Amino acid sequence: MSPDKLIYMANQIAKFFHSQPDVDKAAKVADHLKDFWEPRMLAQFYGIVAGTEATTLTIDPIVVEAAGQLQKAA
Repeated sequence: MSPDKLIYMANQIAKFFHSQPDVDKAAKVADHLKDFWEPRMLAQFYGIVAGTEATTLTIDPIVVEAAGQLQKAA
């Protein structure tokens, strides 16, 4: 999948959780990614967040934090 598409999708998930009051937004994004993204998507996603794969989109800070939480849990 294209890196831009993955970041777009992750940012859309974060956008939804931005509107939710009183929740750990990064944890909710991490939970969603863990539950609904296949391992290949997550592996590519980690590379994008780590900067080893190029994207033209800006990554939402909540998405970056969620990636860190997922990698720490794995």
